[in-house]
Amino acid sequence: MKTMLNGLAAIAAFAVAIAASPPAAPQTPVPRPAAPPTPGGAWPVRDGAFDIANVRFNDGRILPTLHLHYLTLGVLHRDAQGHADNAILLLHGTGGDARSLLAPQFSNVLFGPGQTLDIRKYFLIFPDDIGHGQSSKPSDGLHMRFPAYDYDDMVASQHAMLVDGLHVDHLRLILGTSMGCMESFVWGETYPDFADALAPFACLPIELAGRNRMMRFMAMDAIRRDPAWMNGEYAAEPAQGLRTALEMILVMGSSPLQMQKAFPTRQAAEQRVKDFLARAMANTDANDFLYYVDASRHYDPSARLATITAPVLWINSADDFINPPELGVAEAMVGRMPHARFILIPISDATRGHGTHTQAAVWKDYLADFLAQTERK
Repeated sequence: MKTMLNGLAAIAAFAVAIAASPPAAPQTPVPRPAAPPTPGGAWPVRDGAFDIANVRFNDGRILPTLHLHYLTLGVLHRDAQGHADNAILLLHGTGGDARSLLAPQFSNVLFGPGQTLDIRKYFLIFPDDIGHGQSSKPSDGLHMRFPAYDYDDMVASQHAMLVDGLHVDHLRLILGTSMGCMESFVWGETYPDFADALAPFACLPIELAGRNRMMRFMAMDAIRRDPAWMNGEYAAEPAQGLRTALEMILVMGSSPLQMQKAFPTRQAAEQRVKDFLARAMANTDANDFLYYVDASRHYDPSARLATITAPVLWINSADDFINPPELGVAEAMVGRMPHARFILIPISDATRGHGTHTQAAVWKDYLADFLAQTERK
């Protein structure tokens, strides 16, 4: 199963609700205490899956079975009334998967003993979104007959997975990066009382238009215009169209400062492109790409931001090519939410353009303060 590389987690968003009749929920496994990784080791994640029957998507299509895969870290805790009180939902970016936020620059900074998201204290949940990882997606066989999901579909499926699959009826925090950032705003509007707090990183709560949508449209158009695409029924990947689309993604997620420092010669810069494309072409399915890049087409939480009553920590970086600060959107929108704070991380040697959302060392102190401020008394 092909998924985009973690470095591509940069571009998409969902929009409407799933009407589903889930089967009987599986028994919750007995949790085992989780320990941080040893040097060179891996986090002791546990795999899980939840199937939802006869899911009606926002486009009207019905999927007989929607398969959702997820990972967890830590042990779920319930309060005296039996409600979950330490669960945190961590949402990946476009083309990523449940393991994207296990990258060392994120997990090793946040999940260890005494760190901000210490897995001895919190129960961390990492879903594979629809169209990503081991969850249902076009490349499983339906190709372009797969429902045209959007961010609302994705959030609705996450909610069903939590409530009916994991029996989590409340979240301490939703932290979303890039596409997950946009989903966090959708969560806040759709299920305003489900989470104590929201932490959307690297996005804007407006319709994706202007240069952002233009880049997405051109990337998708490159695939659709490749004769080898064959309306999604290709025997081999439409290489030329897919290559052009991925080249655009490389530029979208880049940071000029870091690119110049890391690849200071013509040879180095050209080799970086070759290396990137070799990896990305081997790990990207063209139909999956079309779906998750276009999933943001309905996204526009701007009109309902006032309904987000949970505290919000919203962080972008000044070198984000996808969400450039000169648009002035954040300053205009943050005041619409009653309990929101916006932070713009200045450009530095530590930022990575749009990818700053996974560089936890840059913003972890803000997150730690936010969790302390929103702790239930």
